[in-house]
Amino acid sequence: MFLLSRLFLFLTMSADERKKAHDNSYLSEATDLYDLEYRMRKLDRDAAVASTAWLSHR
Repeated sequence: MFLLSRLFLFLTMSADERKKAHDNSYLSEATDLYDLEYRMRKLDRDAAVASTAWLSHR
């Protein structure tokens, strides 16, 4: 039953909602302030690389 509810939740969430939930979960696992800041910078860097990735493909 748990698997069916997770599948239904996955199918009803948009890609942006899934990414936001994943990012929030990742940030909530930080052990201290420095780890949280590191994780926030990592997410920012990953977002910046993803948004300009189309420029690097020739």
